[in-house]
Amino acid sequence: MSKFFTAILVFVFIFQFTGFSQELNCRVVVDAQRIQTTDREVFRDLEESVENFMNNRKWTSESFLPEERINCNLIITLTGSPAIGSYEGTAQIQSSRPVYNTNYESLVLNFADRDFNFDYVESQPLEFSETLYNNNLTSMLGFYAYIIIGMDHDTFSSLGGTPYFARALDIVNLAQATNVTGWQPFDSNRNRYWLLENLTNKTSEEFRKEYYNYHRNGLDTFIEKPNDLRTHALSLLEKLQEIEKLRPNSIIKISFFDAKQDEIINIFKQANPSQKREAYDICAKIEPSSTDKFKEILEN
Repeated sequence: MSKFFTAILVFVFIFQFTGFSQELNCRVVVDAQRIQTTDREVFRDLEESVENFMNNRKWTSESFLPEERINCNLIITLTGSPAIGSYEGTAQIQSSRPVYNTNYESLVLNFADRDFNFDYVESQPLEFSETLYNNNLTSMLGFYAYIIIGMDHDTFSSLGGTPYFARALDIVNLAQATNVTGWQPFDSNRNRYWLLENLTNKTSEEFRKEYYNYHRNGLDTFIEKPNDLRTHALSLLEKLQEIEKLRPNSIIKISFFDAKQDEIINIFKQANPSQKREAYDICAKIEPSSTDKFKEILEN
């Protein structure tokens, strides 16, 4: 074989290996301390299986370099086991994205799922289909994979997460036919249904557009233009305030502050007095339970 064709084959191999990497770099933790059993191996197996499911599946047709994979955490806390192989619990879903020209990672999603209930037996293959409901565990994992990818895309392009939220909606529609808790609008106002509904509702569109500006034209350019970040942060808070007026205590507001509260405070600590006061007034008004925390903005 000639050196020319050998070089082409090497190039194709490298392209295939690096150009089509999976999207997620997900760390999974299963906390099963509350489950009374002598067989703990099933929980280690569950942890490994979920991590492999999230990280080794190709969720989109996009090309991701290994270093471009989305860093995320899935912390599953099991609270009960009503039957053998059946588990009740909660989950904390977090994802972050790097900020250009820094070592800082900005938390994009920080959501608590209070109805993370599923069946699992050791060595069970995790089967998933976007057109068929197989089981609650893989449906929840697929749902959050698309939420993570969608929210990450929203920070890199205006409304960039829309096609992935649509795929999450397909999963919701299939799961709703089962009447399993967490997928229905009447189960709770802080479940998977409402998370997606808030992200895709027309009232959130301007917020999502400014969410992009905040990350791409604010955080990513902070080193050169720190004032631009504060301008976009104020605009983002104003959009959130508009949502709060229309839909008080919405899940999009709650999840925003769960992810961004400390970041917002740190951004405005070095702002001028008028920006400090404006940021504090908005935050304290729409999230009064954290008023004392937001007072840190006014210090110094």
